[in-house]
Amino acid sequence: MSDSRRALVTGGSSGIGRCIAETLARDGCDVGIFYAGDPGDAGPVVERIESFGRRAWSRVGDVRDVGDVNEAVEAFVGEMGGLDILVNNAGIFRDQVIWKMTDDEWGDVIDVDLGGVFNFSRAAVPALRSNDWGAIVNISSINGMRGKFGQTNYSAAKAGVIGLTKALAKEMARFNVTVNAVAPGIVETPILEAMPAEARQRALSEVLMGRAGTVEDVAEAVAFLCGDRARFITGEVLRVDGGQYI
Repeated sequence: MSDSRRALVTGGSSGIGRCIAETLARDGCDVGIFYAGDPGDAGPVVERIESFGRRAWSRVGDVRDVGDVNEAVEAFVGEMGGLDILVNNAGIFRDQVIWKMTDDEWGDVIDVDLGGVFNFSRAAVPALRSNDWGAIVNISSINGMRGKFGQTNYSAAKAGVIGLTKALAKEMARFNVTVNAVAPGIVETPILEAMPAEARQRALSEVLMGRAGTVEDVAEAVAFLCGDRARFITGEVLRVDGGQYI
C-alpha cells in the first residue's frame, strides 16, 4: 500500500474494527476511528496505530446521527489533510424471531448497520472524489446473502449493505474510487463467546475449514481491498467465512 494514505474506520475501538484500523496502520496508513462508547476506549487503538509510526485520530459519536457523522468526516479531513479510505464496519445485533421482534429491535439494527453505511459514505464521497483515488469497504455478512433464523433485521440490513455497495461502485468508478464489501462468517469475538454452546457448535459445524474466523482474517481481506493490488476490483462481495456459505 502506498505510504501516507488516510483511512477512517467506523466501529474502530474494538473487535473487527480495531483489528482493521491497526492492520491499515501497519500497512502505512494514517488511521482514524469513529466509535460509540467511552472516550477512553480509543486509547489502546491510538497507541497501536502510533506504534507503526502513523498518525492516529479518534472521535466518539453515533453513525445514525447525520450531524455527528458530517462533523467527524469534516474534522478528520481537516486534521489529516484528506481522506483516501473509508471502512464502514460499525454494526449491532438485536436477534429475535420476527413475531417477537420490537420496532426498536428492527429499527436500531437497520439504522446502525445500513443507515450508518449510507451516512458515512455520503459524507465521505466529496473528499474521495477530489483525490482521483480511493477505496470504500463495507462490512456485510454471509447472513445478508443467505438469511439467518432470528435475524430478519440483521440479514435485511446486511443485504442492504451489499446492494448499496454495488450501486455506489457504479457511481464512484468514474472517480477511480473502488467500493467493495467483505462478508464474514462466524468470527471469534465476544459475541461468539456469549452464544449458547449448542448454537455455537451448530454454526461451527457449517464451516468447511473447521474453525471460526479471526478478526485478523477479516482485517487482512479489508486491507487487500484497500490496497493497490485490488485497484481493478469494484462492486464485489468477498466472503471471509472458511466455506461456511457453500
